Amino acid sequence: MTILKREMRKVFWDNPYQCSLMTHVASVEDNRILLEDTIAFSFSGGQESDKASLNEHAILNSEIEGNLIYYTLEEGHGLCPGDTVTMTIDWPRRYRLMRLHFAAELILELVTRKLGLEKIGAHIAETKARIDFVFDKNISSIFDDILAEYNAIIRRDELIKTGFSNKATQRRFWKIDGFAEVPCGGTHVKSTAEVGCVTLKRVNIGGSKERIEISLVDDSIGQ
Repeated sequence: MTILKREMRKVFWDNPYQCSLMTHVASVEDNRILLEDTIAFSFSGGQESDKASLNEHAILNSEIEGNLIYYTLEEGHGLCPGDTVTMTIDWPRRYRLMRLHFAAELILELVTRKLGLEKIGAHIAETKARIDFVFDKNISSIFDDILAEYNAIIRRDELIKTGFSNKATQRRFWKIDGFAEVPCGGTHVKSTAEVGCVTLKRVNIGGSKERIEISLVDDSIGQ
């Protein structure tokens, strides 16, 4: 039974740079744990989950149910409701995910403005991101223009604002003043300069569908 006395605080939104958190266990069902607070992002919106641990027990899986996140631990964790625990995330992985997430968001916004395409899929992994579109032409024909616009925004070191558009339903957004406000519940860096330069690769996935793969030029930043 869940014994949360208040709403679960998702620190990855309040401070996505925080790598360690002391919190309390709210409920335990076998290996399934609910915490009062969390810093470990769970797969959503195409962004992969963080790699994390609780008291050095590896988190094997996480699931979002309503506004709560449940974490699955290995056998023999020994945790009980009310226990104080320390959650730690893999920071280099989190930072690459944050940078790639926003790189993909920015590329998507620029492609949508230029071509008005329908996004049909996206995935943000630690080594690269991808966005899929319905398009019956070679999408690489716009890469030079898109990268020129992208790099200009990166060089301007724009502030990336985030917040709730609807707190009750946990709907969030990112915003760059004078450029765009976009619905998004992922984790984000503070400014565009942190994202850095990227390379784009076109993949034809068939059926009048095109994929853009996005990779960081320097993926060692922040490690």
